[in-house]
Amino acid sequence: MKKAFTMIELVMVIVVLGIVASIGADIIVKLYENYMKARSIERLQSQTELVLDQIANRLQHRIKDSVIGRINDGNILHYVPLPNADATYQILEWIGKDNDGFLGENGLPGWSGFVDLDSANTDRTAVPPRISTPGSRLDFAENTINALSDGAVSLNAGAQSPALIFKGKSSYDIAQYGWSGADGNYTHAVQLNGVDVLEFIEPTANVDINEIYEQYNLAWSAYAIVPVGGADDFNLTLVYNYQPWENETFNDGTTSILAEHVSTFRFTQIGDTIRLKLCISDANRSNFNTATDSDFSFCKEKVVY
Repeated sequence: MKKAFTMIELVMVIVVLGIVASIGADIIVKLYENYMKARSIERLQSQTELVLDQIANRLQHRIKDSVIGRINDGNILHYVPLPNADATYQILEWIGKDNDGFLGENGLPGWSGFVDLDSANTDRTAVPPRISTPGSRLDFAENTINALSDGAVSLNAGAQSPALIFKGKSSYDIAQYGWSGADGNYTHAVQLNGVDVLEFIEPTANVDINEIYEQYNLAWSAYAIVPVGGADDFNLTLVYNYQPWENETFNDGTTSILAEHVSTFRFTQIGDTIRLKLCISDANRSNFNTATDSDFSFCKEKVVY
C-alpha cells in the first residue's frame, strides 16, 4: 500500500507556507522602509550641515555690529539689531567683509586693512579725503569685487561703490548701514590709494566727518537669509550682491536657493556669538506610505563666533 499526503495535510502545508511568506514579505517591506528612511535621514543630515556651513562661512566674515533681524512682511523698517530679535524676525541680514579680495595673491592682500596716518598721501582735509593703505593690491581687490558682483560694484568713480568701515569707532548706529533703504547722510566719499570708495560716518555735530582711523574693513555686499514660502514648508534663500549704503535692499540682490522644504530656521545672538537652528523636512520625497513617516525632518544647530 502506497503512502501519500492527504488533502488536509496538503492544505495545512499550503496555509503554513502562506503564513511564512506573508511574515517574510512584511519583514522585507519593513527592512526596505527602514533602509529608505535611514538613507533619507543621512541625506537630510548632509544637506542640513552643508547649508549651515554655507551660512556660517559668510557670517564669520560679518561686520559684527551690522547684523540685524528683519520681519518678513515687506516693511523695510521692521528690523532690529540681532541681539534684540525674537522669533517674529525671520530674516537674518548683515554686512560682510570682502574676504575674497582681502586674501589677495602672492602673499599680498587686495586691501591691507591698515591706514598710514603719517603718509603724505593721507589728507583728511582734501575733498574727497585721501588715505594711504600700504601693502594693498587694490587692483586685485577691484577685479575680485567686480567679478563676484557680476560687474555691478567697482572701485571706479560712478559705479556702485564698496564701503570703507573704520574699526576705530567704538560703535556704529545700526541705521548707518542703510537698512532702511535710504542711507541719508550716513556715507561720505573717500579715496583709498587714489580710488573712490565710501566711508561710513556718524553725522552729528560732535564728530568730524573727515575723521580717519588706522584700521578699516572693506565691504562690497550685504547678505540676507530669507525664508520664501509657507510657515512650515519653505525655501531658504541666500541674497547677496546689494549695497544698503547705495539705497538698495535685499529685493535688489542676487538670490540663490540654499535648501527646499525647510520647516524651521531660527537664529539668536548672545554676546558676539550667533546660534543658528535649521530643520529640513523629507516632505515625502522618500515615497513612504504612512503620513507619520512622510513628515519626518532632521534638525541641526550651529554656533558662529
